[in-house]
Amino acid sequence: MKILILCTGNSCRSQMAHGFLKSFDGRLEVESAGTKASGKLNHKAVEVMKEIGIDISHHTSDPVEKYLHNEWDYVITVCGGANENCPAFLGKVKHRLHIGFDDPSHATGTPEFIQSEYYRVRDEIKEAFYKLYIEKIKPQLQ
Repeated sequence: MKILILCTGNSCRSQMAHGFLKSFDGRLEVESAGTKASGKLNHKAVEVMKEIGIDISHHTSDPVEKYLHNEWDYVITVCGGANENCPAFLGKVKHRLHIGFDDPSHATGTPEFIQSEYYRVRDEIKEAFYKLYIEKIKPQLQ
C-alpha cells in the first residue's frame, strides 16, 4: 500500500506522521512531501520522535512535484492552522484525507512551553494515524 503525506514545509508534522506509519507496519510504502518543502527536517521533530524510539533523521524534505506522477492508495494532508493552506494533490489517488494538526514550529513562549507543543502535536499525530491504520489501512492489507 502506497501512502503520501502532504504538508507545506515537509519538515515537521508530515515527517512525524511518516515515521509513525512506518513504525506501525513495515509493509507500508510511505513518502512525505511539501508544496514549499524546506529541504531540511525540523530538529525538534527529529528529537521528540527519537525520544520514543522512532528515528526520522534519515528522511528527506521533498517537493510534492517529485511524486505527482505516482499512483497512491492514500494522500493525506496534515496542515491545520487557520492561516495555512493545505496543498492540493492532482495525481492518481484512491483515497484523499485531511487530518489537520497545529504546527509546533510556530509555538512561541518559554523553551518548556515550545517543547510541550512538540510533544502534544507528536502525540496527537500518533493517535490519529494509529486510528487510521487500525480502522482503514490494516484491513486492506489482510
